[in-house]
Amino acid sequence: MRDFWVYLLASHNRVLYCGVTNDLRRRLAEHRAGTVPGFTATYRVHRLVYYERFGDVRDAIRREKQIKRWRRDKKVRLIEAHNPTWEDLGVW
Repeated sequence: MRDFWVYLLASHNRVLYCGVTNDLRRRLAEHRAGTVPGFTATYRVHRLVYYERFGDVRDAIRREKQIKRWRRDKKVRLIEAHNPTWEDLGVW
């Protein structure tokens, strides 16, 4: 079975980004290195503050779309329910 991840990244100013991937470590490394131009590179959004694992890519994509539709305050509540200090969870 293959794993898929929905994740939320934050900048030091708490700018948020939501994404989905099949390799969380690789994708986080790409965000941190800024190798993929775009929002996360521009705003230096690379601290992993929340993630969920799924066994089916369709479920992961559905969840990512759901979270992306949420207002910021709901995303903040989700993060703080699991990671109240906004620690970087991507430190392996």
